[in-house]
Amino acid sequence: MNRREGEGCSRKKVDSAQEMSANSSSPVIAAFRVFQQELDAKHDKYERLVKISRDVTIESKRTIFLLHRVTNVADTEEVLNEAEGKLDGVRQKIGQIAEELRGEDIYQFHRAFTPGIQEFVEAVSFLHYIRHRSLISLEEINASLVFMRTEKGSVEAAPLGAHVLTFQVTPADYLLGVADLTGELMRMCISSVGNGDIETPFQLSQFLRQIHDGFSFIGNTGPYEVSKKLHTLRQSLGKVEDACYTLRVRGSEIPKHMLADLFCSRTTHMDTEEGVV
Repeated sequence: MNRREGEGCSRKKVDSAQEMSANSSSPVIAAFRVFQQELDAKHDKYERLVKISRDVTIESKRTIFLLHRVTNVADTEEVLNEAEGKLDGVRQKIGQIAEELRGEDIYQFHRAFTPGIQEFVEAVSFLHYIRHRSLISLEEINASLVFMRTEKGSVEAAPLGAHVLTFQVTPADYLLGVADLTGELMRMCISSVGNGDIETPFQLSQFLRQIHDGFSFIGNTGPYEVSKKLHTLRQSLGKVEDACYTLRVRGSEIPKHMLADLFCSRTTHMDTEEGVV
């Protein structure tokens, strides 16, 4: 019996080896191995884009925090120049995203880098508003995202006439970044009131009203994320308009150094009523 069992085991091993040899030469198995390599490469690229997008988000947030200092310093141009330098570094990160997406369908990887792009749009539009008191266009943003690939594999801002690599911000990412901008403008309004600046809140109120009207035209016809942002936009607009109302009606009664405390308390009360934590 032991001899027969040994012969059976050896025969099974031979059959298994022959089956593996046949499978290795099978066109179906070969095709699935190619699919495996493609999926692994796509997954690795996706993870690299997530990491770059995270870096873009972090640096863009730091730029926004820096820009909020313009309401507290005398030399605003120095702050704006420093912010511009930080955004140049962010653009180089976006150039790395463009390099990863070369020859790819960007919508297959869009979820990997969209948070960083939205934060970049928010930062660059905030800087543009402080400088020009207007909203930067999608075309202007895309015009600044033109790069040149070097021999070392890095990307740099491209001179005219050079072989370039471009990155195009999608309209949805642009709209979502502009919607987030309204929150930063609301915070800028609070800081301006605290510093005794009475004119800026009224300018911000008019600007936010224009943005709100533009988003209202889109309504529910745009991307789902845009319609969700509309509620936050209305909250920011309401808080700024409430500040303008307080300044107009009670501004002459309250000392300037107390206006910010009054506005903050009213804003907190509004958040409590709306269920905002």
